[in-house]
Amino acid sequence: MRRLFPVTDPTPAAAEHREWSLDELAEAYAYPDRQPDPRPGASPGGLSWLRANMVSSLDGAAQHDGRSEPISSAADMRIFGTLRALADVVIVGAETVRAEGYRPARAREAFAARRAAAGQGPAPAIAVVSASLALDFSAPLFTQPLVPTLLLTGAAAPPERVREAERAGAEVLVAGDGPGVEPARAVRVLAERGLTRQLTEGGPRLLGQLVAAGVLDELCLTVSPTLTAGNAQRIAGGPSLAVPERFALDSILEEEGFLFTRYRRP
Repeated sequence: MRRLFPVTDPTPAAAEHREWSLDELAEAYAYPDRQPDPRPGASPGGLSWLRANMVSSLDGAAQHDGRSEPISSAADMRIFGTLRALADVVIVGAETVRAEGYRPARAREAFAARRAAAGQGPAPAIAVVSASLALDFSAPLFTQPLVPTLLLTGAAAPPERVREAERAGAEVLVAGDGPGVEPARAVRVLAERGLTRQLTEGGPRLLGQLVAAGVLDELCLTVSPTLTAGNAQRIAGGPSLAVPERFALDSILEEEGFLFTRYRRP
């Protein structure tokens, strides 16, 4: 990364004109310290922090031809990898798993010491949100993970698909009383397993559900200097909020016209 514009001093004079190291990116995107939740019945894993990482074109497209890669960049993927390396769990919707050909998160030597010091395993778990569990359980996401892939579903999920998922080595977690997943319950179920540093990579439908439920703490949004036109999805879909929710700008990084923004719930 070449430039960091802190919100306290957003001027080019304050920028760093060099590529950031992975350690510096890890510090820039570090999760906030979260103390144990003192409320009765609270998760023993402590307070969770859910951040989203998404990319958008200048005209608001979250993808082109059904995939995010055409509007991404090498720097965007560098931050993508950093955010994954800091997380306990990556939450992703089943549609995105199918469209993007999701693979398990890998261990990265550059982050090994940092993860060990934080009490984390070698790589984050992938948690797939799916009501139907209509997934390819022969895919590497299920056959080659360093840690078992998690499936977040509802209590009414098809029993035969649950059994097939478990035979494939996935862990099925119930996070809803019906066929679907309740966002707040999903966050809580993961936190109860000690997975409190949470990252979602969408897609737009899942992010929209998380926003509507009021459980998103932070948005890391890459603004791509591209125009796509067409009718691609925005980064968040679904019903609109009755009142728009305003987030506070935390930082901006820039490289070759890409803006890497970070917003937090006030």
